[in-house]
Amino acid sequence: MKLAFNSLDKFRDFGLLLMRLGIGATFIILHGGPKLLDGPERWASLGDAMSLVGIDFLPVMWGFLAAFAESVGALLLLVGFLTRPALFLLTVTMIFAAGGHLFLEIEPQGWSGASHALKMGIVFLGLIFIGPGRYSVDQMLK
Repeated sequence: MKLAFNSLDKFRDFGLLLMRLGIGATFIILHGGPKLLDGPERWASLGDAMSLVGIDFLPVMWGFLAAFAESVGALLLLVGFLTRPALFLLTVTMIFAAGGHLFLEIEPQGWSGASHALKMGIVFLGLIFIGPGRYSVDQMLK
C-alpha cells in the first residue's frame, strides 16, 4: 500500500494545478465575483472589517479591495501568475473575513461563519510556501 501512494509523488505538480484551478474558480464564481458585482453598499459592509485594526475610514474602498483580492487574486492563483503576492493578499483578506464574522457580525454566524475564511486562509498561507508548481505562468517565466 505504501508503494502505491509513493508512486503518486510524480504527480505533485498536477495536484497543485488541480488545487489552483479548483480554488481559483470557486473563489471567482462564489466569492469575489459576486462581491465585486454587488457594488458600493456591499463593499462598505465588507470594508467595516478594517475597524478590527482601528481603520474606520473609507470602508467602501477597503471592501472593494477585498472583493478585488477575492476575484482578481483568485484569477492570478488559477493561472499561476504572481501567485505568491496574490496568495498573500488572499490570506490577509481571509484574516479580516474571519475577524468580521467573529467580532463584527458582518454576516453574523460566529465560528461557523468564520470557519470557511479560517480554512481558506490556512490553505492560502500554505500555498505561499509551496508555490504554484510546474504548470503555472510563474514557472514558464522563470
